[in-house]
Amino acid sequence: MISAKDNIEQAERHDAAGRHDQAIDCLARATQLGDVEAKTRLAKRLTVGDRAPLLAREGAQFLREAATQGGAEAAALLAVLAAAGLGGRHDWKAAIDLARVAAGRGWQSAADQLRVLASCTGGRIDVDAWAQVPTPIALHDDPHVRLFPSFLNDEVCNWLIERARPRLVRARVYDPGSKSDVVSDTRTNTSAGFNLMETDLVHLMVQTRISAACGLPLANMEGSTVLHYDVGEQIDNHYDFVDPSIPDYEQEVRTRGERVMTYLVYLNDAYEAGETEFPRLGISHKGRRGEGLSFVNALASGAPDLRSWHAGRPPARGEKWILSQFIRNRQVLSL
Repeated sequence: MISAKDNIEQAERHDAAGRHDQAIDCLARATQLGDVEAKTRLAKRLTVGDRAPLLAREGAQFLREAATQGGAEAAALLAVLAAAGLGGRHDWKAAIDLARVAAGRGWQSAADQLRVLASCTGGRIDVDAWAQVPTPIALHDDPHVRLFPSFLNDEVCNWLIERARPRLVRARVYDPGSKSDVVSDTRTNTSAGFNLMETDLVHLMVQTRISAACGLPLANMEGSTVLHYDVGEQIDNHYDFVDPSIPDYEQEVRTRGERVMTYLVYLNDAYEAGETEFPRLGISHKGRRGEGLSFVNALASGAPDLRSWHAGRPPARGEKWILSQFIRNRQVLSL
């Protein structure tokens, strides 16, 4: 019989060669042998459909089994599921307890997340305090554009930047003709996206704070994205809503909802120029580090609001980092 370790190594070779179905088979065999590492790897892929069928319930069950067997990463990932509210409610107490278990088992990322979360609320993690947002400043009333001073502290901003830095890839735009994301001259910056198995408690707590600021449920949020701009890089004028000109638009909106709001957090400010500009509203804003900015993308009817046309202008010196959060008008996450 091939050992669990050998099956995991075979899975890695299959993945490297693009044979992802065979890789899943190898991980499944190692999982049947009770291997914690294999269960965790298989769970991560099934939960989000990463080169595998999307089987979120089965993935979550494998995580529970791996955590029960002493898996440190599995406990950290279960913390994410608890905080995200999959399978019921947003259980931050359970999430924090699981993160502490993971940290106690040597998962350094969990320990670091707990430290960063506590940095915002006087040295201890206080979920209620995270949900108390600063009073917004109105930059525009119709449509609403709101500025939230001191939304995040420096430690959280640094965390988001450093988590994104090694994951940056050239940002893409959706091409209706090919029905795929493509590189475009209209968007020259880089970005780092985080799915449910790539995110962490800091990202989710930031989303919880955004939820409080916008009055929309955490479950309506897509995975957060960190945007990075070097000198001269930009996102030209565009919309964030699901564009009616895109094929299968109605099906997309029916199943996942419209992107009714965008929330930006400025993670640094050591750059020149690089404003967020709304040409049709007469707004050009260069954010300060830790500021939040919200704007609506849809009318009260749910139809796209063409006044939300906006751009991320290029920095003339330095690099620019921004967290971007799209919020739908219906639940995105489910399990």
